[in-house]
Amino acid sequence: MAARTRVPLSEPTVGEAEAAYLRECIEENWVASKGRFVRQFEELFASIHAQESAVSTNSGTAALHLACLELGLGPGDEVLLPAITFAASANAVLYTGAKPVFADVDPETFTLDPRSARERISPRTRAIMVVHLYGHPAAMDEILAVAADHELAVIEDATEALGSTYRGTPCGTLGDFGCFSFNGNKVITAGGGGIVLARDGERLAHIRHLSEQARVAGTTEYHHDEVGFNYGLSNLQAAVGLAQLERIEELVGRRRALAERYAAALQRVPGLRFSLETPWARSNYWLMSVLVDGRDHGRSREEVMAALDGAGVESRPFFTPLPSLAPYADPGAGALPVARSVHERGVSIPSSASLSVEEQDRVIAVLAGDA
Repeated sequence: MAARTRVPLSEPTVGEAEAAYLRECIEENWVASKGRFVRQFEELFASIHAQESAVSTNSGTAALHLACLELGLGPGDEVLLPAITFAASANAVLYTGAKPVFADVDPETFTLDPRSARERISPRTRAIMVVHLYGHPAAMDEILAVAADHELAVIEDATEALGSTYRGTPCGTLGDFGCFSFNGNKVITAGGGGIVLARDGERLAHIRHLSEQARVAGTTEYHHDEVGFNYGLSNLQAAVGLAQLERIEELVGRRRALAERYAAALQRVPGLRFSLETPWARSNYWLMSVLVDGRDHGRSREEVMAALDGAGVESRPFFTPLPSLAPYADPGAGALPVARSVHERGVSIPSSASLSVEEQDRVIAVLAGDA
């Protein structure tokens, strides 16, 4: 393969299996939802997570929305979220009419700080949405304890955490609901799509009903017993997703090997801190990242990103703290010092499973100031 002029941040790694399954879809003339690949994809995903079943969706956002709907969230309700997350986490709450309330994040894992979450609980709080940011698990024991103390439901936004585990348990199986994404830049892709896991089988069955426009089964008539949604995954997407899922450990293992190499190469670079992995976690290292301390490193985050761009390397800043953005403005959020500090210093760097040694060396050289 010829050397690329630009090194992407996180690209899909696809091959012949994906192409073969897509050809089968075309040959069988079943490209839309409810095809056999949808069923096989859901069954394998559930099996990998030691669950009885799973419901696929057309996006990770749809998965989160369905989980919020299943909780019956609505106007007057509040859901706790970390201040640093992708907008879809908060959007899914807002779609129901409920209000996202933002807590600070942990300085080591960048995930929800249980102490900050506890401080933001009000009589209107109905749920906690945990985000396993960039693939690293949140401190689930502490968060589940907060939820239990206040009788709150827990939604795991595991859209970035497929293949990650908390104390040996797969992310997405620790709360009441687990939601995943298969967007093009995730650890595996279906060209889009998502999936929902639920602790309660009846709730999961109702989520499936909602995702299929709430059409009543067992009749040829078009009877709908509640407002539903067109949230199903297509057979084409599931075919790609299945081929990807069949080698999930290979793809996660490759990313973890890249992370280990980054950590070793950058550990002595002043003012840079590579993504940490806590002793109780196994990260899929979806997006490997560094924190830049401009005083010690000699360059600001913006200068580091400019240097990477100049060398043909894609990078991106951490998510902007949501309560500082107009659609999610939360005057009661307070200073959120850790979230703001992490955002100001955080840079995500190339993390694709297909990243070559030469490309990684190129990234490392720029970060170390050698290029």
